[in-house]
Amino acid sequence: MQPGHSQAPLVTIVTPCLNTQAFVARTIESVLMQDYPNIEYILVDGGSTDGTVETIESYAAKHPDHVRLVVERDGGPAEALRKGLQYANGKYFAYLNADDTYFPGAIRTAVHWLEANEDVAAVYGNAYWIDEKGQRISSYPTEPFDRETLKEHCYICQPACFIRTQVLRDAGGFNEDFQVAFDYELWLRLAQSHKLLRIDALLANSRMHKENKTFRQRTIGFEEANKALRHYHGYIPFRWAHSYASFLLDQRDQFFEPLRPSFTKYVFAFLIGSMLNWSNPVPFWKEWRQVMSFGAFVRRWNDTWVARRLGIVIR
Repeated sequence: MQPGHSQAPLVTIVTPCLNTQAFVARTIESVLMQDYPNIEYILVDGGSTDGTVETIESYAAKHPDHVRLVVERDGGPAEALRKGLQYANGKYFAYLNADDTYFPGAIRTAVHWLEANEDVAAVYGNAYWIDEKGQRISSYPTEPFDRETLKEHCYICQPACFIRTQVLRDAGGFNEDFQVAFDYELWLRLAQSHKLLRIDALLANSRMHKENKTFRQRTIGFEEANKALRHYHGYIPFRWAHSYASFLLDQRDQFFEPLRPSFTKYVFAFLIGSMLNWSNPVPFWKEWRQVMSFGAFVRRWNDTWVARRLGIVIR
């Protein structure tokens, strides 16, 4: 990287940190090894006690023109990112969790597409899910951007997304009322008035492990996603209601422990979805009925222990 390159727009990367010594060095190196010539890298630490700060300081000492460390107590990653955005000087902005990494050429590729498509607020690319050791688990299920399908599930991989800094600031930055689903809330908010662009390029790795905040605070994540959907769309789709209802029943994380559909969960999803959409439940009832067809009802019923125990099997 060559700071101050006059022909290349400055890109600000922000990494929120808290006790991530096990991964942060690989995250930093994935930024410093980029072939893009004009990067500003800000790491915001919320008070680590495990050596994270010392690791970052060693890189900052070697790369003082690129790496900046901010150590301040904060209320979570959204607040840390708000601080990073406050310090950002780049035309483009991205945030990379302290256990995620970029692929070589990721920043150069993202800037190319942002420069070529001035009508989009952000671009996002493909990504892999990786485990604690960096081994590939699977591909992140990204999809082309569409405001309506975005409410069904989050198909934008956060570390693979690059945003116009001014657009992000004009939109209000990061919502500190959200601790887990703040990235999904941001995508839904931007989608209200802006276009985003999916690019067919591999940009990042998203690390999945049991200590990941998404898994440690799964209930909060569901509640925040529901809150964001209600605010921006006025509706909680069946897919979210079913996932939430299933989690409440079996506590499976639905990643390492995949969701297991059942008759009980479909019925419970009807109750949960009706409560989540209490002001206007009819659209949800219609969606539930489409998903829970008679054939699906029969299959789910026949799988229940009640049907097997009492011999009440529907043919």
